[in-house]
Amino acid sequence: MKKKKRKKSGLKRFLLFVAVVLIVVLGGWYLLLGRLYGKMAYQEAEGFTKEPWKEADVTNILLIGSDSRENVEGSRSDAMILLTISSRTKKISMTSLLRDIYVEIPGHEGNRLNAAYAYGGPELLMETINQNFDISVSRYVLVNFEAFANLVDAVGGVELSLTSEELEYVNAYLVEYNMLTNRPEGTDYMDVSMEGQVHLNGPQALAYSRNRYIGTDFGRTERQRKVLSEVLGKLPGALLTNPSQLMDGLLPNLTTNLTLKECYALSLQGGRLLSWEIEQGSVPVEGTYQPADIRGMSVLQIDFDANKRYLHDIMYGD
Repeated sequence: MKKKKRKKSGLKRFLLFVAVVLIVVLGGWYLLLGRLYGKMAYQEAEGFTKEPWKEADVTNILLIGSDSRENVEGSRSDAMILLTISSRTKKISMTSLLRDIYVEIPGHEGNRLNAAYAYGGPELLMETINQNFDISVSRYVLVNFEAFANLVDAVGGVELSLTSEELEYVNAYLVEYNMLTNRPEGTDYMDVSMEGQVHLNGPQALAYSRNRYIGTDFGRTERQRKVLSEVLGKLPGALLTNPSQLMDGLLPNLTTNLTLKECYALSLQGGRLLSWEIEQGSVPVEGTYQPADIRGMSVLQIDFDANKRYLHDIMYGD
């Protein structure tokens, strides 16, 4: 009897020790995450403050790339990618929403999707997406050009296959980037004869992602997802080997309405998310749209029902 009591007592002490260690570790991680979170800019989207950040085991976060270098009011969103983390499908999906989709914008007349950001920032953009596609997205992360380039540099660049024509456009977009960032003319220009698998640093990857002249906006959004997919694959290693550049170069250039508690909850999922498949896609889906001219605007008129089904399948496996 005494031995059994000792075993039970020893087990209780062990479990208590494990509980204390977990509290210390999680508490320390919460404090560290709080310091990192403080580097970002928090900007509330008032209409979504009371909305849940995830529903039915699905988390949707809208990644917005602003075509303004300072994210000033009135600029249009150059990139809109719906990041979906679904416990239902055990997948992470990146779905580009093409900016020329003709949509109904609450409080305004119909226009291109990216006009919603110009009219009312992230809040109106999310409201427009929810209303037109019958989904729920209430959290966003706004990224400016500098953050994108810094992120790529922090993970050590990306390796992608480029054609000589794509290399030419990388150099063309670098002309503007170098002027805006006061870098000498010709900085980071690439040898256009070196087509094939190449290494891109941050400014080069940004220039590659902005190209909309090859493959129209469908090609441009595919290039954006290729870069992000490469970055996501290298991110865990960069967090271990280059945390300071990653945090200092990226976080101060991000704006979000995610709270600290929500970021903490997301971080605790990090381990299992690494094993999940990453899918890429775009809306509108092939065969569900047609070019149109409305009030002098070149837009895409789409089959909303077909694209709603596509998004719901990504999120819930319907």
